[in-house]
Amino acid sequence: MEMICKIRRMYFRDKLSLHEISKRTGLARNTIRTWVRKPASKAEPRYVRQPKPGKLTPFCPTLEQALKADSFRAKHNRRTGKALFEQIQAEGYTGSYSRVTDFIREWRGKAGKTPQGFVPLLMLVEN
Repeated sequence: MEMICKIRRMYFRDKLSLHEISKRTGLARNTIRTWVRKPASKAEPRYVRQPKPGKLTPFCPTLEQALKADSFRAKHNRRTGKALFEQIQAEGYTGSYSRVTDFIREWRGKAGKTPQGFVPLLMLVEN
């Protein structure tokens, strides 16, 4: 927004040409022309990246299932990130190890925030 205001000020107040503004700012004349023609109330144009599936997306259910199974095991019996990476690599994953560790870290962060408790179904009363 700051750049648009600067360009509009140069064009309307200082009466500079599009060519001169493009030389001073380093922007293309077509860009400057579109920004000058737009009403002042419009926000700065933003690029919105379309979400697309990554290489890890098809393997997310496998990883989630493995992480959920490991969460019930003792800590020293759980699989490491490297072991899970090798497992999905054997299934055809071609991505990097860091994406797998990012996924594991994010999953554990979410799983750690969900409340877990033990509710006994049968209560034994001693007499």
